Amino acid sequence: MASRSSGLPRRFPVGTKFVIEGKPRGEGRVQVVRRYIEFPDGTFVRLPVQPDKSKAIPRRARKKPGRRA
Repeated sequence: MASRSSGLPRRFPVGTKFVIEGKPRGEGRVQVVRRYIEFPDGTFVRLPVQPDKSKAIPRRARKKPGRRA
C-alpha cells in the first residue's frame, strides 16, 4: 500500500472505520472529542481533533455560476 507524507495509506482495507466521537455543544452543534481510524485487525491511528490547516490539501477552485444576459 502506498503511503503519503501524513503517514496514512492512500487506500484502506475493506472494513476500515473512520470514527468521530463528539458531545453536544449548544443548539444543533457538536464538539469533536476524538477522531481515529480503526483497521479490521483492531489497530488504530489517532487523528488530531483540529486538523493542521497548513498541511491541508488545496481544493480545486469551483466555478461561480455565471449570469446570463
